[in-house]
Amino acid sequence: MLLQAGVLIVGFVFLVKGADWFVEGSASIAKRLGIPQLIIGLTIVAMGTSMPEAAVSITAALKQNAGITIGNVVGSNIMNVFIILGVTALITNVTVQKSTLKYEMPFMMAITVVMLICGMTGGTVTFAEGVVLWALFIAYLGYLFVMAKKGTDEEDGDTPIHPVWKCLLLMVVGGILVVKGSDFAVSGASEIARYFGMSERFIGLTIVALGTSLPELVTSVTAARRGNAGIAIGNIVGSNIFNILFVIGTTALICPVPFESKFGIDTLIAILAGVVLWAGTVKHKELRRPCGIAMMLCYAGYFTYLCMA
Repeated sequence: MLLQAGVLIVGFVFLVKGADWFVEGSASIAKRLGIPQLIIGLTIVAMGTSMPEAAVSITAALKQNAGITIGNVVGSNIMNVFIILGVTALITNVTVQKSTLKYEMPFMMAITVVMLICGMTGGTVTFAEGVVLWALFIAYLGYLFVMAKKGTDEEDGDTPIHPVWKCLLLMVVGGILVVKGSDFAVSGASEIARYFGMSERFIGLTIVALGTSLPELVTSVTAARRGNAGIAIGNIVGSNIFNILFVIGTTALICPVPFESKFGIDTLIAILAGVVLWAGTVKHKELRRPCGIAMMLCYAGYFTYLCMA
């Protein structure tokens, strides 16, 4: 038991440090190319901090631990909004870009509904539905490309500019750590779940979701404290979009992903999280402390439901 807990912790450390190095290297290259900060947050940083979810979900599916696959993504998306943005808002008010309110947040909620429909019809996310999710992912990348061409006028932030060789080294080593960390995390979490008689759904929605959301937490809180609002909010919204379209879509292309009926409630909570975030920021165009407190209370209620279910 202690060995499995150690394996789980080592896996999370690898995931967090690997994602951190990957993000640092890729963001540095993007800044060298003059890519706007919001686009970096919605793409490179979001994809980098979603690497743990991708690695864990695909590894879990290949190891037949399907409950962890959906639970990890849905649980991470809920935690990203309610906990990570909630904590960030307690530290400082975070400005929300106009395009994030108008396009990215509604799109995040819409694709969560799409995932719910895919899962509830037939009880699995099939190969064909994986293709649909990937088509939406490509369309999203196209939208971001148009955004990047237009450019934005937000703050530059303080992303360090490293030599190209160092950026590539950070990305390669970071990627390796993420892949190996995901393997440790899935193995450790699965054994712990079996030992305590917990369901894979619960372990995926809580422990694994928290572990794979650590990069988003570190990135968003750090970005908010440094005044990089575009990355703080863009990272979470972009990460949630990547989690559904890229992670679930890619996993479904490899093998069918079972979707338990109980996940329907969890997915509805993920949609509610998006609604709360949008409603709490649309008036003042920023995420403020009262909204952050409300988000954390929402998660407390959701966690209570999980423990009682």
